[in-house]
Amino acid sequence: MDQIVQWLDRHNVTATTLLITVVLLIAAAIVIFLLKRLLQNWLRGVEARLGLPYEAVLTVTRIASGALWVITVLVVLEIWGIGVGGLWTLLVSAATLVGVGFLATWTMVSNITASLFIMIWRPFRLGDRVEILPENLKGRVVDRDLMFVVLREEAGSAIRIPNNLFFQKMFRVSDSEPSSFETLESMAARTTRDLPP
Repeated sequence: MDQIVQWLDRHNVTATTLLITVVLLIAAAIVIFLLKRLLQNWLRGVEARLGLPYEAVLTVTRIASGALWVITVLVVLEIWGIGVGGLWTLLVSAATLVGVGFLATWTMVSNITASLFIMIWRPFRLGDRVEILPENLKGRVVDRDLMFVVLREEAGSAIRIPNNLFFQKMFRVSDSEPSSFETLESMAARTTRDLPP
């Protein structure tokens, strides 16, 4: 017990601060419980009239009670002398970094997956002329890697198109040489046609 008192003294926490915190937490628990009940009863009436699913009622009440608990924690932090402004800055900065990281990761994974599917399905080959519609981006395929397909325009400049764009847009392939299978199939069709009945 002496260690706890020493720690509280060292961090300038008084008995008044502790008492206010405990009273605030108990009051918040009671108020949140009562508001949750009132909100549930009101939403059940709305649920019956509008045909809302019960999951919607649960979700709304959980979000409301969660928001009230967050407000309570922020008030307690202010009482204890912890600056909430710095905490908000930290949370917003962390959320921004996570968002940018997820976006960059999603883009990379999307392009790598699209590259895999382009390699499997082979909708075009090196040397084919490809036109992406409706953007009217066109050129001859000169390179393909995990992230991009490189098209060489007639003017000589290169366009790097992300692989996932070929799964989001329509594209036209022209001037493609027939594959070995297509060549054999057309030869078989010609020989079948040339055979006498």
